[in-house]
Amino acid sequence: MYRSKMAKKCFAGVAGMMLVATVLFGGCTDGQAGSAAQEKPAASQEISDARNTPVVRAAKAVGPAVVGITNKAVARDWFNNPVQVEGAGSGVIFRKDGYIVTNNHVISGAKEIIVSLSDGRSLSGKLVGADELTDLAVVKVDADDLPTAELGDSDDIMVGEPAIAIGNPMGLEFQGSVTSGVISALNRSLEIDDRVLKVVQTDAAINPGNSGGALVNADGKVIGINSAKIARSDIEGMGFAIPINTVKDIVNELMTSGKVTRPYLGVGIFDKETAGRYGYILNVDKGVYIESVTVNGPAYKAGLRRGDIILSIGDKETNKVSDVRNTILDSKVGDSVKVKYERNGNVSTVDVALEAAS
Repeated sequence: MYRSKMAKKCFAGVAGMMLVATVLFGGCTDGQAGSAAQEKPAASQEISDARNTPVVRAAKAVGPAVVGITNKAVARDWFNNPVQVEGAGSGVIFRKDGYIVTNNHVISGAKEIIVSLSDGRSLSGKLVGADELTDLAVVKVDADDLPTAELGDSDDIMVGEPAIAIGNPMGLEFQGSVTSGVISALNRSLEIDDRVLKVVQTDAAINPGNSGGALVNADGKVIGINSAKIARSDIEGMGFAIPINTVKDIVNELMTSGKVTRPYLGVGIFDKETAGRYGYILNVDKGVYIESVTVNGPAYKAGLRRGDIILSIGDKETNKVSDVRNTILDSKVGDSVKVKYERNGNVSTVDVALEAAS
């Protein structure tokens, strides 16, 4: 989201997270275009094994498939007047006929998308589909025979193995920058605005503008899409990428239907923390409070009503809003889930048939 109060154009956003620190999405720049094509070093007769490291080979293999994405949008200034703003992020070409994966927050709100290729060309991009929950999007350019990156297997990565980040930190002036480090951890959870991202942690430098770029292993295969970092003065080297296996699944749905279909329960809920944000006091020891029920939604059809307290779904206790959301998202449309709830001191269980969210 663009915020006109900022001195520089920034669509990265700042949010809280489970690690109690600030998370900065990597797609925030000042919009400076700079040079779109990288200068290539003079050809040499031979490169020694000492110089031809896995990082060098990975950069050669994936670098040409990493693009710059400029998002041109309309925001409001201090006087509520419309002004055009722009920011730059990154993307990865995964099909030679012009399909590119990037972050949703890189293209969110865009009126115009410009894709800058590694060979210096700039092409107009069209949004194929986006998914806010996983922060992924697919963009298409009208071109063919483009360089592509090979997608790896994020279920096979190991803590401590080399990790190479390729993207455009601080915008297109630094297009195609390469940083290296290791895989620091697997299966991290970032909680941002009541949604949870499952991510891979790396200490390879990920800076504003890197969002949507590639996290690559030593074999030159993309194992993640760079998405966020912890931005705090006393913390260094904590960046996060969306695992490529998650990316593959989401991209397939976006290319098929332009959106991701997920199940929903059809309730508005509070836990103690979220109730406090809205000025309410929730006097319950366990569970989450149902504040509203969608008429003719799955929960309503099963008999759940406002004022009920959801204690568990299936075999998982639900004491936070995120507990309910994650359990439902781990299910599929058409699944039946057992919901244990309390009403007026009495505990009951109902089966809820999950439906597709519109």
